Amino acid sequence: NVEFSGSYPGWKPNPNSEILRIMEKLYTDKFGSKPNVVACHAGLECGIIGANYPKMEMVSFGPTIKGAHSPDERASISSTQKFWDFLKDILKNIPNK
Repeated sequence: NVEFSGSYPGWKPNPNSEILRIMEKLYTDKFGSKPNVVACHAGLECGIIGANYPKMEMVSFGPTIKGAHSPDERASISSTQKFWDFLKDILKNIPNK
């Protein structure tokens, strides 16, 4: 017997969002290359937040994870440090609205 629970609603990324443009510029300035911006099929918290705040601009990003949600799941330590440094820059530079 299989029981399903905890579904996440979908969300549609906005490729023209202001916050995405800010993050792309910060990334390029910090790392010297353009970020790889993609949309993926996954259950994310953005779906829950977007359902309650439909006009909120959102992005989802993080370190490199392989084998997600499996016994083999692992995160790249170097990409985790890169993610953390980038997140600190974002929080210092996003507009206060």
